Formats: sequence, structure tokens, C-alpha cells
Amino acid sequence: MKNGLYSIHVDLLDGRSGKGSGVVVFRDGKILGGDAYLFYVGSYTVNGSSFKGEVQVNQHTRSTDANPLFGGQQQPVGVGVSGTFTETAGTMNGTALVGKASQIFRATLRRLADAD
Repeated sequence: MKNGLYSIHVDLLDGRSGKGSGVVVFRDGKILGGDAYLFYVGSYTVNGSSFKGEVQVNQHTRSTDANPLFGGQQQPVGVGVSGTFTETAGTMNGTALVGKASQIFRATLRRLADAD
């Protein structure tokens, strides 16, 4: 994954409905990001044009009218991810363990700025 700031847009799969979006930084094997309710911290490795990693998702702000993906009372949420990338974009698939349930998702990444 090329070091940079990326937009991330997440869609739940496996018959579940839900979407989320935010920003994420990939830099030298570290992942940092967030949105209005959640923040993400993790690591990744690269092999050619693919990557894999682990992320922990925590809720930083509660909302009475929004239901953040992977947010809520079970904190933190562990997420395993893998994907492919080009110079300007990427796709990522993952599984989040939320309580006793798994949530499968796909995300699109679009590179916004350098992070060197």
C-alpha cells in the first residue's frame, strides 16, 4: 500500500445492510483513521500489489440517532483485512468480530494525499 491518506467507503455483505465512510492513513505498516464516531488503529504488510492486516475499531463519540458500523458497547472490535491496491486506489475485504457475531464487509479506498 502506498503511504498516504485515503477515503474509505464500507458496505456490509452477507445479507446485512449498513454503510460507513471516513478517512484512513496507511504509512509504513501502520493504519490510523476514523470517522464521526469511530477510530481505527492497526497494522498491515504488503506483498506485491496486495496487503493484509489487523485493525482495532473503537468508538470515540456516542450518538443517539446513528448506529456506527462495528460500534456500540462491545469495544474494541477486532477486524482482519486483506486487499489489493494501485497507485491511486484500493479495495479491501474484511471480517469484524462484533460481540459473538461476524460482520463481513468490502471497502473501497481512494488515495487523497501523500503521507511521507
